Amino acid sequence: MVRQELVARQLDEQIAARYPVGQRLRILDVGMGQGTQALRLARAGHSLTGLESDPEMLRTAHEALASEPAGIRERFRLIEGDGRETGVHFLPGSFDVVLCHGVLMYVEEPDAMLAGLARMLAPGGLLSLLVRNGDALAMRPGLAGDWPGALAAFESDTYVNRIGLPVRADRLEDLTATLAGIAAPLQAWYGVRVFTDLVPNGEELPPADELERLLAAEDRAGRTEPYRRVAALLHLCGVRG
Repeated sequence: MVRQELVARQLDEQIAARYPVGQRLRILDVGMGQGTQALRLARAGHSLTGLESDPEMLRTAHEALASEPAGIRERFRLIEGDGRETGVHFLPGSFDVVLCHGVLMYVEEPDAMLAGLARMLAPGGLLSLLVRNGDALAMRPGLAGDWPGALAAFESDTYVNRIGLPVRADRLEDLTATLAGIAAPLQAWYGVRVFTDLVPNGEELPPADELERLLAAEDRAGRTEPYRRVAALLHLCGVRG
């Protein structure tokens, strides 16, 4: 919940900086998972397309969408497909915003996929990426007291994620260069989960007042040097030229 709330605040900030209030945007969520961000944006009035390759995730998203009012269901499309093949499903320039959150770590060679995502954007469109921070891989094992794991992480760009899969991390410098090369240069970036990376999945949330203080601290750290550079995740926002 903390990750989703932080990303939502950052994404809303970037959208508000680029589009008039009340404008209905065309948004593509690539690898949307259960559709948390996509449903939130649909409820805000935008037109959503969710692209997901995992049938189980797609089923969960269909179930969640079925409980929404008719007006939201009418402006929400769910498509089974791979984020590396957006050109098969959509014409270039079809979207104002493209989300790709928690997906790149599963892609061995992400540059071609990112170029495809950028082509989906209309001029001035926003590309929102959420990636594992390759410059901070030693933080999680180090804070947990796993010294061999921390030392190994300094020399690696791979890690084992929370569901036990070996995946890849990305570095800010590399993604900045990639975004410039695909004509969607980096405009803003945030750290996500600076203080709460060791909190287990599914742990009960604290009371509302404490949760708000937690979110305020995370939000500020994610915008502030040097804290944001050691966040578990990076949220990068590029804009199509």
